[in-house]
Amino acid sequence: MSEITTESTQRNIALKIAYDGTHYHGFQRQPEFHGPTVQGSLESVWAKLVEEVVTLNTAGRTDRGVHATGQVVNFRTAARIPAAKIPKAMNSLLPRDIRVVDAQEVADSFHARFSARWKRYDYEIDNHTIADVFKRLYSVHVPVPLDWQRMQQAAQLMVGRHNFKAFSSVGGNSKTFERTLYVCQVTEHQGQIRITCIGDGFLYNMVRIIAGTLIYVGRKRIPPEAIPGILERGERKRGGPTAAPRGLTLSYVHYGEELPKDIFPEFYH
Repeated sequence: MSEITTESTQRNIALKIAYDGTHYHGFQRQPEFHGPTVQGSLESVWAKLVEEVVTLNTAGRTDRGVHATGQVVNFRTAARIPAAKIPKAMNSLLPRDIRVVDAQEVADSFHARFSARWKRYDYEIDNHTIADVFKRLYSVHVPVPLDWQRMQQAAQLMVGRHNFKAFSSVGGNSKTFERTLYVCQVTEHQGQIRITCIGDGFLYNMVRIIAGTLIYVGRKRIPPEAIPGILERGERKRGGPTAAPRGLTLSYVHYGEELPKDIFPEFYH
């Protein structure tokens, strides 16, 4: 986010948010009986700070149990609290598993979702025989050996613009299924496998279904060369299962003109 001032009576404020989604019923505000949400917590804290009711726009409505290190929201406010003081003020009242990392005053036209150019998600897999107790909330444990190089071969076949209908769950509100994946990469380090997806947009559960499918590839239940056919047929049943939410993190949202290769050149070596 780049800092831009606005002369509107109501300022447009953008926040960068990090949160552990373990104990939240997703990002989007829900009726109280469902349980706490990240959006509800943020809006409630703002009301306590300045006695003002606001509605947050978000870059991505993460599901229950999904985490974020680079979530972005924006809202309009008549409050005059300086943007630089907002993180400290809100963090003093927020639960410890939600942090406001940055706050900036942005142009009136800025919208956290519609102004986003591309996003990065990371999915973590603990591939040790015995689960790492310290990673249990932020990765899915797969105790059987995964062939991560086969997974990488399959992931590369998803890069580009495709119809990802086979990698979306029923219940999303998208009218089209074409999306561009700039990066779909699998890396491994000492038994920890990471799937990184960078794209111009994502369908409902798309990254989790990609992860579940790649896990099946790693277990040799689906051959890498089957991926183009799965994309072409567009049938959800041909892919792998929807992987558990706890392994998924929304890592980054980009709003400038730069391409992913300019921000994450390590994926283009």
